[in-house]
Amino acid sequence: MSFEEFTPLNEKSLVEYIKATPALSSKIGADDDLVIKEVGDGNLNFVFIVVGSSGSLVIKQALPYIRCIGESWPMTKERAYFEATTLRKHGTLSPDHVPEVYHFDRTMALIGMRYLEPPHIILRKGLIAGVEYPFLADHMSDYMAKTLFFTSLLYHDTTEHRRAVTEFCGNVELCRLTEQVVFSDPYRVSTFNRWTSPYLDDDAKAVREDNALKLEIAELKSMFCERAQALIHGDLHTGSVMVTQDSTQVIDPEFSFYGPMGFDIGAYLGNLILAFFAQDGHAAQGNDRKEYKHWILRTIEQTWDLFNKRFIALWDQNKDGQGEAYLADIYNNAEVLQLVQENYMRNLLHDSLGFGAAKMIRRIVGVAHVEDFESIEEDKRRAVCERRALEFGKMLLKERRKFKCIGEVVSAIQQQI
Repeated sequence: MSFEEFTPLNEKSLVEYIKATPALSSKIGADDDLVIKEVGDGNLNFVFIVVGSSGSLVIKQALPYIRCIGESWPMTKERAYFEATTLRKHGTLSPDHVPEVYHFDRTMALIGMRYLEPPHIILRKGLIAGVEYPFLADHMSDYMAKTLFFTSLLYHDTTEHRRAVTEFCGNVELCRLTEQVVFSDPYRVSTFNRWTSPYLDDDAKAVREDNALKLEIAELKSMFCERAQALIHGDLHTGSVMVTQDSTQVIDPEFSFYGPMGFDIGAYLGNLILAFFAQDGHAAQGNDRKEYKHWILRTIEQTWDLFNKRFIALWDQNKDGQGEAYLADIYNNAEVLQLVQENYMRNLLHDSLGFGAAKMIRRIVGVAHVEDFESIEEDKRRAVCERRALEFGKMLLKERRKFKCIGEVVSAIQQQI
């Protein structure tokens, strides 16, 4: 079988592909008794776990349409190129928290990478189960600080930055998908929108009729479309992180592009806030989840505070380097540099809170929901949790600039319950 043009793989043809690809066969062995399991979530891609006599790996193949809908919704398979490129770039910057890429085939839209073996699970599932991860804030703040700082103008010169921005402009289809589902559909009547009806019918209508909310979301959409601040993951929610008690791995950056840093930070923190509001729906007799909710809030606060500290430390270490955002011979004394840094981080916090709120709202009244809420079986109980999250998200979107630190945000979350 020839693999010189795009062919969707199945378990049988994948064996042939691996045999013909030394970068893969050398990792697992080229024997015939490979164990292959398709584990894709059904939305966009094929994902295969492959286990051989001498190792294991994951194969991810992008399809030229949205898998869960079919060929009626075309989608460029070039997204695999941007995912592989970002995995490699972010992997050099944060090797402890990004799985290694072994092989990329642009024609086949296929990535071969490290298999994150059990007990790794998707972070979202761990949050639903009420599992505490003692290193989560440490690891995620480290990943975000390094990947965002080292792909920004704080580190790059403008020539290098513009070249990188130009390359990632090609990921336009996935950016447009984000524009639609995050910044547009929840605020208008759309056939794709859904919510826990009839309990949230009035809540969804209120979102569509809230003029103050529309003004804020317009500003964030503009920033998302126009601000090429750093190479962001583009879809950094709790379903894009795999964890054990001592390992944190960020996966699936197929939505990556040069965009606002706050979109990554906000997506991640916003999903932690959603997990917080979902906990009452998972509480049971003998386990009211109160302690676990406190752990989530501590994790939110620690994540931002550690990120802030590490980002500033990287800035200080590289302030005399090639970065052209703040030239060393202009920002050449401690006082002015401190003013610049404080202003930068304050704006970044507000950006992150805004994008986080937008992500929360779209997960409740938009097209794609989260398992945190969806796994609450009783509709009425689920709607109560979702309404609290939605009300907090709306407040946060409109009033984000009043918060001076993440601790104030955590206090505001506590007041909602």
